[in-house]
Amino acid sequence: MDPFDEVHGWHRLDRRMLLVHPVREVVRFLPVLIGLLLFNRGTEGGYWGLIGVAIPVGLGLLRYVTTSYRLTPGRVEVRNGLLNKRVVSTPLDRVRTVDLSASPIHRALGLVTLRVGTGQSNDKGDGRLDLDGLSVPAAEQLRSRLLRVSGAPDPEVPHEIRRRVVLTLDPSWVRFAPLTSSGVVIAGAALGLLTQGLRTFEWAPTVDEHELQRLGVTVLVLGGLATIVVVLCLLAVVGYVVTNFGFVLSHTAEDGAWHLRRGLFTTRETSLDDARVSGVSIGEPLSLRLAGGARLSAIVTGLSKKQQGSSVLVPPAPRGEVDRVAAEVLGEDGPVGISLVSHGPRARRRRWTRALVPAAAVAVAAAVASYYLTPWFVVVALAALAAGVVLAVDRARALGHALVDGHLVARSGSLNRRREALATGSVIGWNLRSTWFQRRAGLADLVATTAGGRQHVRVLDLPEDDAVALARAAQGGLLEPFLVL
Repeated sequence: MDPFDEVHGWHRLDRRMLLVHPVREVVRFLPVLIGLLLFNRGTEGGYWGLIGVAIPVGLGLLRYVTTSYRLTPGRVEVRNGLLNKRVVSTPLDRVRTVDLSASPIHRALGLVTLRVGTGQSNDKGDGRLDLDGLSVPAAEQLRSRLLRVSGAPDPEVPHEIRRRVVLTLDPSWVRFAPLTSSGVVIAGAALGLLTQGLRTFEWAPTVDEHELQRLGVTVLVLGGLATIVVVLCLLAVVGYVVTNFGFVLSHTAEDGAWHLRRGLFTTRETSLDDARVSGVSIGEPLSLRLAGGARLSAIVTGLSKKQQGSSVLVPPAPRGEVDRVAAEVLGEDGPVGISLVSHGPRARRRRWTRALVPAAAVAVAAAVASYYLTPWFVVVALAALAAGVVLAVDRARALGHALVDGHLVARSGSLNRRREALATGSVIGWNLRSTWFQRRAGLADLVATTAGGRQHVRVLDLPEDDAVALARAAQGGLLEPFLVL
């Protein structure tokens, strides 16, 4: 029997959460319990320890009893709280993504946490719609209902057609982990925790001072830097594996949704409705691009900035795999592989100016330092100018746009290059923006406003007439009332 047929009834979480909530509350109150035990040690008031344990256990039981949810024909509602009753309700047409995650204790009990992404954000978390503690079958069924699936899968349709695997993780992709900013951040945080732990336990390797003096300062500095780089790379690889272990991207034709599953200790499965995916964004940071890699995210209509992590489709991986998956998501090869239209000499000149002016400022400062301090600063000046030239050339080559197969394609950047393809049908407005310097050069930024991802796709430094022509060709109806003919 379908538990969601009775649309007016409230349903509770799985009963196995009675084993989870009390343990969580005890852990949360652990500092207080330790204080009670230490305070009553050596006295006959040991019963205070039992009371201290009973209170969080009772709170955990109340959390289960007071939490319920229901699915009506037009809304999904969650209510919880005993003294301060709270009901979170959202229309079904506001559902953008559905995430299923399972911590180790959830996996051991066969439970998952279901989180609904509605595109609304609240710093206090009051508007979040989470169901912590559903059985796997119930969570999958509820997810299907939230994504507007009309019925159960047809048993006569082969499984490989109902759920087609598009991408799985290749272990060799861990080589890209140290080349991303997220990998470095994870590695730096892990290294900081390790260092703090060594200080806490007052453990450090013994060092022979005479041996250090023999090695010299230069060798010690280079050796220390090499050690830090190696440790950061190893920690970045570990973080990549923990995050993306078991990565599987699949597509279900019947419900028209993309499903992403990954995670080693805490597994997470995200579902994106086809109707909400309005484009893709291919990220190509410089270090990742030099290694032949990239990453892919979906532009999901109505997804807030805090929920953008749910739109990741491909982690750092070979560029060929990223392009293949992007073409499958868009349903067209053109937006991914087409050669982009250049923005002309004035736009290239701006790339050179914006790259060389900061480089020249650094070079002048280094030249002054070489005159007053040490001639070695000349090397810094030359390196800054060379870096500025390389950056200018790369940014000028990257700048471009295209309009193909009903998608607006824009690419820009060097250190953090991004190629975005947005379906023109998802554009809800056009903006023409230009700074004082752009107006002097006769250029403008064309901004296609959408309700997905970062809320816009920007085409940089287009000649003003070309910007207007591009907007009219993509979706002229929005712009025509504001044109002076």
